[in-house]
Formats: sequence, C-alpha cells, structure tokens
Amino acid sequence: MTTKKTATVTLSTISRCLAGAACLGGLLTGTLFVSSATASEITLNYAFFAPAQTFPAVQMEHWAKELRRRTDGRVTVNTFPGGTLLTAGNMYDGVQNGVADIGLSVTSYEPNRFPLLNMASGFTGIEVDSRTGSQVVYDLVKEFPAEDLGLEDFKVVTAFAIQPAYLHSRSPVRSLEDIRGMELRVPGDNTDVVEALGGVPVGLNQAETGEALQSGVIDGYVSSREGLMDFQYARSVKYVTDYPMTNAFLLALMNRQRWESLPEDVQQVIDELGAEMAYFAGDYLDNHIETSLAWAAENHGVETLTLSEEEAARWAEKLEPINEERLAKVSEMGLPAYEFYSRMMELIESYQQP
Repeated sequence: MTTKKTATVTLSTISRCLAGAACLGGLLTGTLFVSSATASEITLNYAFFAPAQTFPAVQMEHWAKELRRRTDGRVTVNTFPGGTLLTAGNMYDGVQNGVADIGLSVTSYEPNRFPLLNMASGFTGIEVDSRTGSQVVYDLVKEFPAEDLGLEDFKVVTAFAIQPAYLHSRSPVRSLEDIRGMELRVPGDNTDVVEALGGVPVGLNQAETGEALQSGVIDGYVSSREGLMDFQYARSVKYVTDYPMTNAFLLALMNRQRWESLPEDVQQVIDELGAEMAYFAGDYLDNHIETSLAWAAENHGVETLTLSEEEAARWAEKLEPINEERLAKVSEMGLPAYEFYSRMMELIESYQQP
C-alpha cells in the first residue's frame, strides 16, 4: 500500500466545513474534499474488493505508481484492495458518497445501475482475449453518452474486461448431458446461462466458492481462468471446458466532486492514463491466464477440454435466446441496446485484425 499522507485540518477549516452539508458529509466519512487546486500535495483513496494478488489490484497499484511518477510526486494514491475500505456490494455507492475517491468493481455486481454494460458483458459465445475486450469496453464507455451508461455521476478513470468465463468442474464436461444437474457457482446476474445448459446455478462470493469447492458442496464454477492459480481453485477442480460463456467488465470510477476539484494538469494525466491502463490490464491478464493454466496443469493435473463442432453448436443453440432476450429487454428500457451491441462487435473485429 502506498504511504498515506495525513492532512492537517485547522479549527477554522472545520468551522467553515460545518456550514456546508457536503463538507460535513466528507468529515463524517473520513474524506475531506480540500481544494486540490491550492494544495501542494494531493492524496486519493482508491478501493477494490478483491485481494492484492488479483490482476485488477495489480492494475490499481500500477496506476497509482504511474500517476505519482507523472505528476512528479504531487499525487499520492492510497490503495485499499481486499474490501478493506469498500466491498463489492457498496463500491460505487461508497465512491458517490465520498468514502473513497475512486472505486474499482465489476459492473454486473450492480446490474440495475449499469443495464447497458451488463447486457454486453452477459453475451455468450464471444471468443475474445482480455486485451481486445479491455480496449473495446474502454472505447464504448468513451463513445456512448454517460447518461445511457449510468455514469453521469462519475468520472471514468479506466475500464477493462476479463476474458470470458469458462466452466471449471470436478468431473469432465464434454456435452450437455455431462453438465445436467451440476451445481455450479456463477457470478452476478448470469444464472440463466447455467440454467439454459442444464446446470443448477449457485450464488456465492469468492471466499465462499473456495470453501464450497473444498467441501464438495458445489461441482464447479463459471469464471475466468486466472482463478485456478490466484484463488488456488486448481486444488479442487480438474477440468476446464473450452467454451466462452459470459464476460465481465470492470470500471474504475472517481467521485465527480473530487474530480472537479483536481488541477487541470492532474486531470490531463489521469485522462492520458485511461486508455493505457485498459491495454495494460488486458495484456497483463492474458499473460497471467497462460501462466495460470500452465501452473494448474503442471501442479494439479488440470485439463482443458475442447468441445466438438457439433457439441459447440448445441451449446450455442441453447444460449442464443438469452442473448436475444437481453437485447430486447434493455432496448425496451429506452437504451440503445442494438446500437451498442453492433458497435461492440465492430470494435472487436477491428482490434482482432492483425
């Protein structure tokens, strides 16, 4: 964790603060929005819900170091991974209320807040690496109006994507018949994907998933493959079925009031880092997943299973109605669902070209 700088708040400052409700709220939450334009040093608090060894937290630390370096030490970032400041359940509300200046989370953990983004991340059958997906989601966030994306109250620091989720299981899954009746942990609002394939979705957080796998309460889980090593899930599962299910988008969002208080040159550096960090996070994860798969195979005998073309077509037939239903549902909300999907596929094709 970056060393935390503690600002001195004088009695006169507190007196002026008590006159304003917004400033009072900052005192109560421990975050005082001192005007950064006049401060020689700036401190930002950055929260994330998962442990420090996970790739989003690695990105967070890299961003903090780069921001400090590019501002010649003027900006210090205190990082709070592992839910030590805010958890997945209250991350963006906590940022909006000033508990943290910046928060990083998965959009599908708050489905009602980001219906357009969650629709896109929930599409099945799209094979895309994290580097491509991260550049795509960052471009989409920049191109579409903040009001359509549920981001009007925030400043987007960066955005990136995890590789698609895959089925990890104790016993081999090579067909729909193999998955039938399996109890599988699935995150967010993607339980319908497991149900469509004949499995039984189980809602658990990461900590609960590890315990449930070890005890045999669940037969496997649906998630990206770095968890084999990062969470040591390779100790419990022995197979990965190579069919891309849902994806996951992560957004690092800054409190709007805090953003507007920053000097223009600092804002410029943060903007410059946005696209760079999307690429960094995606590239890091792609390499990390290769390492994770090799480690899991070598140390725990985890095997990757490839579906036949005929079987993959059966899975696609089961899952395609879910994609169509999500498009229709979000479009009925008055949001540009079909335009968003079309642009997403254009960007994927563009970034995948050699």
